[in-house]
Amino acid sequence: MSADRPRHSTLKASFADRAAKVSHPLTNYLLRLMELKKSNLCLSADVTTARELIYLADKIGPSIVVLKTHYDLIAGWDYNPQTGTGAKLAALARKHGFLIFEDRKFGDIGSTVQMQYTAGSARIIDWAHIVNVNMVPGKAAVSALAEAAAKWRSRVNYEVKTSVSVGTPVADAFEENGVSESEDDDRLGPLDANGTQNTYHRDADGRKGSIVSITTVTQSFEPVDSPRFATTTEEGDELVYAGIEEPPYDRGLLILAQMSSKGNFMNAEYTQACVEAAREHKDFVMGFISQESLNSEAADDFIHMTPGCQLPPEGEEENGVVAGDGLGQQYNTPSKLVQICGTDIIIVGRGIIKAADPQSEAERYRRRAWQSYQNRIAVK
Repeated sequence: MSADRPRHSTLKASFADRAAKVSHPLTNYLLRLMELKKSNLCLSADVTTARELIYLADKIGPSIVVLKTHYDLIAGWDYNPQTGTGAKLAALARKHGFLIFEDRKFGDIGSTVQMQYTAGSARIIDWAHIVNVNMVPGKAAVSALAEAAAKWRSRVNYEVKTSVSVGTPVADAFEENGVSESEDDDRLGPLDANGTQNTYHRDADGRKGSIVSITTVTQSFEPVDSPRFATTTEEGDELVYAGIEEPPYDRGLLILAQMSSKGNFMNAEYTQACVEAAREHKDFVMGFISQESLNSEAADDFIHMTPGCQLPPEGEEENGVVAGDGLGQQYNTPSKLVQICGTDIIIVGRGIIKAADPQSEAERYRRRAWQSYQNRIAVK
């Protein structure tokens, strides 16, 4: 964020105030969730097995508002839409109150990214609330993903209702042993599939014939009022994070506008093109993966999420910068990213995952990031 640029209104407003003004339903939900949980922390769950991923999501879930995944890193990912890994993550997201962000970084021509998003074995759109795009192919990739999400959204709130009706004989047509007590030759039976009344009658030898049942199966498409998906697991479905409704059906996109890795090629011209694409698709684009706030025009209300965040060891002072990992990653502290650079959500991976006590460390990051946010909005 340029030092000579006036502070944008989103840097001074609370998350609750911003939620009341944003147009994107999922952004509104996320901002309210952040306020409710007092968290602006995203866990980058860069693990390699499905067991580890589910374990982390369950243990760290109470501290975070977003879980960032790389499904293609995961050995043992179960693609079953009802009982698989995506469905289990969705159940944990409802239970603990967080959104799922699949860090797929789509970066191909429009038709390809649409298929990668909605089809294939993973069907990312079914379980990930948020995805992101690398804008190197141009704005067409954003338009294509927006189109795919709109088509999915138009279908997903309708489900097939199956109605089964079974006609049975009238109650007094038979005795318990199957023999009629009545001497009447004919009795009314159930309606047939065409609505015709059936009757019971005696054959010439005195035995009574009957229609035991008629089964009619009909199907229709009906709107679904609840955003709970039919493809999620039943286990834990009754558990929904207290104080807020379930997320809306709407899907969201983050544009990869800036990176934290040393020597990356995302220059100012590229970043500006990302901002322009976001403004053109505000009904789908939630915001950016960036190193600073990119909101500059009055109508901008985008969310900013920033990786490359790490805290110094417990007891040491934050000085803004932490040593990198030797592989190109550069780290900044929560106070620098949130309070000075203006990001909204910090993304933390190894700093939590590799800690001796990941749960406690996640809480340490949550507290520091939230305090940095409160310090930021206190400056008018």
